[in-house]
Amino acid sequence: MVEQNLLSRINKKMYENATYSGDDSDYVSAMAYAPRGVICMMSAARWYGLTGYLPDAVDIAIERNMKVSTLPEWPRLHIWYFPGKRYETGIIAEQDEGGQFRIYNIEKTVVDILYYRNKIGIEETREILKNYLSRADRNLPELHRYADKLGCGKTLRTYMEVLL
Repeated sequence: MVEQNLLSRINKKMYENATYSGDDSDYVSAMAYAPRGVICMMSAARWYGLTGYLPDAVDIAIERNMKVSTLPEWPRLHIWYFPGKRYETGIIAEQDEGGQFRIYNIEKTVVDILYYRNKIGIEETREILKNYLSRADRNLPELHRYADKLGCGKTLRTYMEVLL
């Protein structure tokens, strides 16, 4: 199929359909290069509508001991190496027109951004938390549970006091 130009080889295990003419999904394409990866941080916040920021790369989390053998030209990937507990917590499956991908749920995404606020930016963190709190479907007990489990419960409470 590669010789007939029906498939193109991405890496040792993954191939891409060379005849597909639909819209490409950055998130689904990123999964081809990091099959155990999880969409995270600003890419996940964008998916949930928590920010207007358009990342220039797909943020993808992998466990610290994992490796991504091949980095593509498109989509650009920004790899986050998470420790075991942070990596495993809050993974769900989502679907877009390109297929299915793994992403952290909305509460876990907010907690990760809060935890890494110095790398993400204080203003972006504030915007995401404020937008989350204004949602009708917010789940504050779940948000606090994730924050306590992942080591930023005190930080979350401080932000909540200021914003509420």
